[in-house]
Amino acid sequence: MTSCEAGMDFKQLKALVTVVEVGSVTRAAELLHLVQPAVTRQIRALEQELGVPLFERTRQGMRPTAAGVSLAERARRALTEIERARAELAPTPGVVTGIVTVGLLESAADLLTEPLVTAIARDHPGIELRLLTAYSGHLQQWLDDGDLDLSLLYNLTSTPSLNVTPLVHEQLWAVAPPSAALTGDRPASLAEVAEHPIVMPSSGHALRSLIETAARTAGVGLTISVQTNSMHLQKSLVRGGHGWTVLPGVGIAADVANGVLSAAPLCEPEVRRSIVLGMPRAGRIATAVEVVARELVRQIHEAVRSGRWPSARPH
Repeated sequence: MTSCEAGMDFKQLKALVTVVEVGSVTRAAELLHLVQPAVTRQIRALEQELGVPLFERTRQGMRPTAAGVSLAERARRALTEIERARAELAPTPGVVTGIVTVGLLESAADLLTEPLVTAIARDHPGIELRLLTAYSGHLQQWLDDGDLDLSLLYNLTSTPSLNVTPLVHEQLWAVAPPSAALTGDRPASLAEVAEHPIVMPSSGHALRSLIETAARTAGVGLTISVQTNSMHLQKSLVRGGHGWTVLPGVGIAADVANGVLSAAPLCEPEVRRSIVLGMPRAGRIATAVEVVARELVRQIHEAVRSGRWPSARPH
């Protein structure tokens, strides 16, 4: 029986996903520990079975068609579920095993990643963690699509597809170069921030919406010097003298402690955001996912209690 008669198989889907990710049959073959003709045959067998081209062959490499991208997205999820099932179906008695994919907000990732990984590796070595960071909106979409098992989000209530557990409220801070001498014990008004050019999050970022709403409330205009979709770049541009910005305290605590930025709680108006834990409503929640969710919540509460999460308070 040929592969076409048998239908698409695990190896073909893995070949497809790998070629889409690396853009090269040669590189995909190396990663899959196969010879190049074998990968080529698997891709061609899929194309013959489906009756549509999955790639455009170019001098720069293999470029997936719209059909190739669509199939690869579904194949990636299917392969992840197979890996998860393998991990869960052959556990040692009493040992929690499985693959758990966690979404983290960029601002909180540095604070939470290492303690979370350390705790899970120590207490549940059978759990494999996969960590992704992105905007809250992107993380929510990935949760809805099934690409994440749980995620931190902000300013979100429960939806038909997600259960949401509020965790903490945190205040936004005015952030400036060290020469501005902002300090945590003297709040800075948004009007004071608006006296300087603003390094602003890109449109569509929820943080930008909070800043713009606060500006309308205060009746002040903002002069945007540059926009970026990266908190790291926001801070770098402020350090370089391109303006002030507004960020959550958790994202700038280390920079302020190291003296490379100065910051003050934002006031007039005070702006807070709510950090929540989102998990899908549908389907059974695997034990490994429940374990990681509990540990993530514990790490957040400990960070707030110890003062490592500035101007945050439990919900």
